[in-house]
Amino acid sequence: MSASNKKVVIAKNGPYLVSGNLPLSKEISTLGEEGQPETWVKGKEYPKQKNYALCRCGHSQNKPYCDGTHTKINFDGRETADRKPYLNQADKLTGPDLDLTDAPVFCSGARFCHLSGGTWNNVDNSDDPQAKKNAIQSADNCPSGRLVTWEKSGKVIAPKFDPEITLTEDPQAEVSGPIRLKGGIPLESEDGQKYEIRNQATLCRCGHSQNKPFCDGSHIDANFNDGDDSLR
Repeated sequence: MSASNKKVVIAKNGPYLVSGNLPLSKEISTLGEEGQPETWVKGKEYPKQKNYALCRCGHSQNKPYCDGTHTKINFDGRETADRKPYLNQADKLTGPDLDLTDAPVFCSGARFCHLSGGTWNNVDNSDDPQAKKNAIQSADNCPSGRLVTWEKSGKVIAPKFDPEITLTEDPQAEVSGPIRLKGGIPLESEDGQKYEIRNQATLCRCGHSQNKPFCDGSHIDANFNDGDDSLR
């Protein structure tokens, strides 16, 4: 299966239509010594399918898959996210040995940026090797791709992902998090337009985001739970 066949298409007021044999699994955020999310641990793996539809309204009785409930509840899935490229929406922070681009609009509330005083503080102090390491680690683990670190040469620093989809879990907040697209998976709007391909992005699956199709952290206030209590 060529990479061009791997994609996610947003159905109007309906699910995410996934094609191209993309792997699907759970991914759980785990806490470090500071009591903040620090690493991701792989959880349940779902049977591989060439095509499948993931619930976007948050009300399916067969999560993570769509069961048609969106039609019964008249789900309003209108896409409201700005389609400008990431760099056109990001601020830039320049540190002594590392730069950071930050697009807050993509924040999904995962809190990996809190590591060791915060990603921004670590970039400011990136002439210290440990601070530089912490900045890169926290940005790489930011599932939404809000934070990206750069070498002073202008070369992007990014984790190497094979294309896959994960369903994130946030045990600390006791909620199920967004859908994480990893490895540059193409995302296509209901109107046929394509969003910028990014190394990682998070899609709303609770139905409450005000920045659809992307997650804006609303699942936390909504206490969204996909029903997999084995991860609590």
